[in-house]
Amino acid sequence: MAGVEHVSIWMRPERPARGPKPAYSRAQITDAAIRIADAEGLEAATMRRIAAEIGAGAMSLYRYVPSRDDLIELMADRLMGEIDVAGLPSGDWRADLTHYAGEVRAMWLRHRWIATVQRSLAGLGPSQLLLIERVMGVLDPHLSIDENLGLMAILHGYVESAVREEISSAEEVRRSGLSEPEWMARSSPRIRQIVGSGEYPIFTKIVMEARHPRLSRDDQFRYGLERVLDCIAAALPEPRRRSRRR
Repeated sequence: MAGVEHVSIWMRPERPARGPKPAYSRAQITDAAIRIADAEGLEAATMRRIAAEIGAGAMSLYRYVPSRDDLIELMADRLMGEIDVAGLPSGDWRADLTHYAGEVRAMWLRHRWIATVQRSLAGLGPSQLLLIERVMGVLDPHLSIDENLGLMAILHGYVESAVREEISSAEEVRRSGLSEPEWMARSSPRIRQIVGSGEYPIFTKIVMEARHPRLSRDDQFRYGLERVLDCIAAALPEPRRRSRRR
C-alpha cells in the first residue's frame, strides 16, 4: 500500500517485552521451512506445511513471521550464515575470494531452491552483514569503496550465473529421466550433421578441439573463477596483484 513504510523483519523484536515466553522461535520456523524447501522446493514451504512440521497452528505462525517475504528473508539469511568466512580477510586476497566463491557455490548446490529466489532489495540480516564486512574487507585496504563494490558485483555475477546454469542443467537432466551421458548424447545426431556440413568452422572447432566443455563442473567453475580473479588483479595497485595464484 502506498505511503506505508516497510518495516524489516530484523527491526521487529522476536518476542514481546512482556508476557509469556513464545512457544516457538523464528529459528525453529526458518529451519523447518529450509528442510521442506530442500526436500520439495520453495513453493512447498507454506505456512500451513511449516506449522504441521513443528506442531503449531498455521495462523499462529504469523505472530512470529508476518509475511511470506519475511519468511524468505529469514531463510536466505540463514543460508548466508552457512558460508564460512571466519578466516577472512587473511591478507591473501586471491585465496580469500577463491574460498568465498567456492563456499557460495557449495551453499547454492546444497539448497538448490535458492536459485528461484528473486530479491530486488537487500534484506540486511545479520549473516548478510557479516558477509559484507568480511568479504568486502578483503579488498577494502587496496581500493575505494566504489571500486570494491564494482569488483564484488563482477565476482558475484560470475558465481551466481555459473551456479544457476549448473542447477538448471541438472534439473533438466533430472526431468528427462535419463542419465547425464544419455541426455548429452541426444544432441549427437544434430552435431554430426552440423559438423559434416562444413558451413560452421567455429562450431566445428568447439566440437573437435575445445577442452572446456569436457571439463568437470568443478573444473569449469574454477577456470571461470580464475579469469574473474585475473580481472580483479588488474584493478589492484601493482604490489597487490602478485597475491599467490592457486
